[in-house]
Amino acid sequence: MRILHEMKLLGIRFAHVAPGEDADGIADALKGLGLATADFPEAEGMPGAIFPTTDQSSWVEVWHAGEGMPPGTMLQLIVEDADAAAATAKRSGLNPQGPMDAHGERIYFLALPGGLQMSFQSKL
Repeated sequence: MRILHEMKLLGIRFAHVAPGEDADGIADALKGLGLATADFPEAEGMPGAIFPTTDQSSWVEVWHAGEGMPPGTMLQLIVEDADAAAATAKRSGLNPQGPMDAHGERIYFLALPGGLQMSFQSKL
């Protein structure tokens, strides 16, 4: 595949949504490894946990499944310019969906081969 535009990757997030017991078990296991959780204001009221890197550019999210949050796994790429990344993806024959603006970010969604869901987003 020919690279049409080099995307600057600023961070990576891994999000997993599972039934409550499973989500709690995953979060407890990550805590058992010594990972610290962080409070993020936009996550208030949502049962789960966030495990950030020390610079908070990347993190692991574990959430309880529920209305509007179906079980699944998503790779999230934090990029410099989501609109430019979407244009490059389209020129490469990919089919990104979006954008959606939420939580101060512009977000596009894409299903990768094998069914892995992913998003790429940048700050608004």
